Amino acid sequence: MEAYLFVHFKEKKTPDGEQIYFALSTDGFNWEQVNGGQPVLWSEKGEKGVRDHTIVRTKYGKFYIIATDLSLANSFNSKYRGSWGNIVREGSRCLSLWESDDLVNWSEQRMIELGDEDLGCHWAPDVIYDHLEQDYVIHWSSPHVSDNYERKAIYYSRTKDFENFSKPQLLFRKEDSGVIDSAIYEDNGLFYRFLKSEANPEGIILQRGETLTGEYTIIEAFNEEMAKLGHTAYEAPTAYKLSNGKWCLMLDFFGVEGEGQGYVPFIADEIDSGRFIRSDESFSFPYRFKHGTVLSITMDEYNRIKNGY
Repeated sequence: MEAYLFVHFKEKKTPDGEQIYFALSTDGFNWEQVNGGQPVLWSEKGEKGVRDHTIVRTKYGKFYIIATDLSLANSFNSKYRGSWGNIVREGSRCLSLWESDDLVNWSEQRMIELGDEDLGCHWAPDVIYDHLEQDYVIHWSSPHVSDNYERKAIYYSRTKDFENFSKPQLLFRKEDSGVIDSAIYEDNGLFYRFLKSEANPEGIILQRGETLTGEYTIIEAFNEEMAKLGHTAYEAPTAYKLSNGKWCLMLDFFGVEGEGQGYVPFIADEIDSGRFIRSDESFSFPYRFKHGTVLSITMDEYNRIKNGY
């Protein structure tokens, strides 16, 4: 792979912000907007707004974008009566999905239902291929009726075709706080799971596991680096490997209103070290992206996207 595609949304108070935007880079550092900075796909179903996008390349040649079906612009003060507590219980019971063969021509939006009546809002889906089972694991965060939707946990479902999905199972529950925004990567035979912890500590954490859905342990060196930031208002981790072998971690900063929001970059020589160092000076962005995912692409795909929009 020679280039990168960033699928994201914009934090705006109008419905056009909560749609699907693309950005491109040939080096993973310098990013350019696609389609003049306008959405490349619009949500026409559910709440007619989507957040927390992920994108996956499958072994059988298709691409899928999956996102939280939630629009604050359309629904926060009406459907949810101005309360995040109501969103937790009532919001995004389905996820929005689009599919494509070429990253330019996309199917109509589909709504996929993974949970049951015991799960609350389905937030921030992400996807990883399981080499052992030869299927795809979709994981997301939801609260559960068993504790009155107080603590969010990570659940997962399996699929081979993104048409049929297994019954959701618990992937990880943190005993002393809720967790959201899971992102999992495989490197050198081990699995690395980034999460946003809502307390103890508050902020992003990194875990290491020997199997995809098994036990993980915390990487303390990562906590040490995050503590140096002096602020806990980071979420929505997405990571990718650079051409020089280093890892880039993007964290979405939400600690201010307006222009200061959005992704900031961190670089580590190796993901296993946990030593991700903030590296703003090495990166350039046309505007501040919000919660999304980076996909490695070929130069042919890069040119197709750039010319296709």
